Amino acid sequence: MKKIEAVIKPFKMDDVREALSEIGVSGMTVTEVKGFGRQKGHTELYRGAEYNVDFLPKVKVELIVANDQVERCIEAIMNTAKTGKIGDGKIFICDVERAIRIRTGEENEEAV
Repeated sequence: MKKIEAVIKPFKMDDVREALSEIGVSGMTVTEVKGFGRQKGHTELYRGAEYNVDFLPKVKVELIVANDQVERCIEAIMNTAKTGKIGDGKIFICDVERAIRIRTGEENEEAV
């Protein structure tokens, strides 16, 4: 099993969720986060005063999938989250050693 973490632009969340549902992903965790990379934030104007916004709003999507679903998930996220502009986000893939469903005690793929 693998854990896929994708940090994407907030307005792309619904498209990504739909694309993942279409390929059979049955669950995910979504968190509103802030951060910056090469994008480095931006300057905004509020009531005539300029100020820097260092941390930009993003959404982090986390899902655990079987090894044979990883490439389809990555492709779905990339195809739907990409705008072609700086700040589109990142995808991270990690091994998951063990997963347990608390309610039933099921483990690994059965728990997901």
